[in-house]
Amino acid sequence: MAKFLVLYRAPVSARDQIENVTPEQAQAGMDLWAAWAGRAGDMIVDLGAPLGDAAMVGDGEVYSDVVGYSILDATTQGAVVELLEGHPHFHTPGGQVEVHEMLPIPGS
Repeated sequence: MAKFLVLYRAPVSARDQIENVTPEQAQAGMDLWAAWAGRAGDMIVDLGAPLGDAAMVGDGEVYSDVVGYSILDATTQGAVVELLEGHPHFHTPGGQVEVHEMLPIPGS
């Protein structure tokens, strides 16, 4: 098994998304996430959380479109991609999902 970092991207910050929904919309979104988490089952290492605004440490550009994350266990990246089909984040306008394998630290 390998671990995979799933990054949820959107053109609108998570904070703005959270602040601009009705309680009913928020509950409907949570219901979608709960259903997806049920399908994912033991593949979930860390369901994750919405992320606030980024701060840059050092030189460079801040990428503020990362709005959340999850960490999953799977045998292949393809298995994660398949699990993410129909994911609730795709209900977010402009929502995108990235999957990154978490490689072992050399020498560990």
